[in-house]
Amino acid sequence: MGTSSNESNAVNRKLLFYAGCFAVITNAFSFSIRAGILPQLGEELSLTGEQLGYINSMWFLGFPISMVIGGLIYNTIGGKLIMQFAFLAHAIGIIMTIYSGSYAGLLISTLLIGFGNGCTEAAINPFVADAYEGNIIIKMMNRLHMWFPGGIVIGALISKFMTDGGLSWETQIWVIMIPTLIYGYLFYGRTWPKAKTQDATSLSSNFKAMLSPLFIFMLVCMALTAISEFGPQQWVGLILAKSGAEPMLILALVTGLMAVARFFGGDVVKKFDQTGVFLGSAVLTLIGIFLFSTQTGGMAYVAAIIYALGIAYFWPNMLGFIADKVPNSGAIGLSIIGAVGMVSGSIFQPIIGGWIDSDKAAAAAIGLTGDELNLVAGQATLQTMTVFPAILIVLFVILFVWVKKIKQRQSQVVYQK
Repeated sequence: MGTSSNESNAVNRKLLFYAGCFAVITNAFSFSIRAGILPQLGEELSLTGEQLGYINSMWFLGFPISMVIGGLIYNTIGGKLIMQFAFLAHAIGIIMTIYSGSYAGLLISTLLIGFGNGCTEAAINPFVADAYEGNIIIKMMNRLHMWFPGGIVIGALISKFMTDGGLSWETQIWVIMIPTLIYGYLFYGRTWPKAKTQDATSLSSNFKAMLSPLFIFMLVCMALTAISEFGPQQWVGLILAKSGAEPMLILALVTGLMAVARFFGGDVVKKFDQTGVFLGSAVLTLIGIFLFSTQTGGMAYVAAIIYALGIAYFWPNMLGFIADKVPNSGAIGLSIIGAVGMVSGSIFQPIIGGWIDSDKAAAAAIGLTGDELNLVAGQATLQTMTVFPAILIVLFVILFVWVKKIKQRQSQVVYQK
């Protein structure tokens, strides 16, 4: 009887984990396929770059709002209800995107998809922590989150082949519904694991830790690492369309390398330390974006490789750094640091769209037209984006020295004892 129950629990856990993987793939599809259809969307609905930027920003805005709220209420209502809301938000958002036919409708539908993505993160991460023990948690977390860049690769390739085949952007959006229905089916009727009982730091202690100089400093870093990652990727279709390279193949190359790099992330951090990885990543990101802004044709793929190796370790190691160096910030600290990254993406998307519009106007003013105008304007915008990793290099040098001093003080305390 006990053996049968254990087997049933193991099957239930496995199906829930697979459902979580498809939910993360849904998040990834909503990112990469939307990036692929931006040119079609802009043309058919006569939207400016700034308007497309505001639509993009809704994806980034809905994500952190629902992620933080979901994280706060997870232990009260459970992950099952949060995932049910995620499914409804995804399904309604996808259908509204296809049938709205207006700028306002696209803003609302993209916000709903963002809500679905955030709820997914809020429910699946605690599920893994509750369902597995010890080092298996780290292993399964890595396997789960590999599907975001992995899903972006799949979505980018699907979008490219469908666009090349003359299929409409509406048809491409329907593709996002496939993993949505799969994860909804796999989650249906499953028993959610109970939260582990553990001594937790009080909220007052959490907020006190989040007011520390180091945590606030890392919030600034997180905002810049997030836009260094999401900015160029989200606009790759518009900016590189006339460069002689295939934009969606570049997106697939970047995210594919990210997935592989993250698989070996633990070994890399062990060898170079967290601050060393941050600094190296910022340097590679700066070089990658600069090459994007100056090179065309085959060199764009070289730029993609360097850029991918730069941004791969930003997001997971920012979270790991907070868990390691500011542990008293607790779960809410991790939610806040992740939310800041998404809010940064939301704020900067229309700004980047405005840069594209301004650079197009500047290129037109000197007599450029057609493909040449779009290429020159797009590369000028990418050159402006190099400011993000450039600032990060300075900040991570400061962090490197800061953490080194903290370790020295800790060593002195241990020695005196």
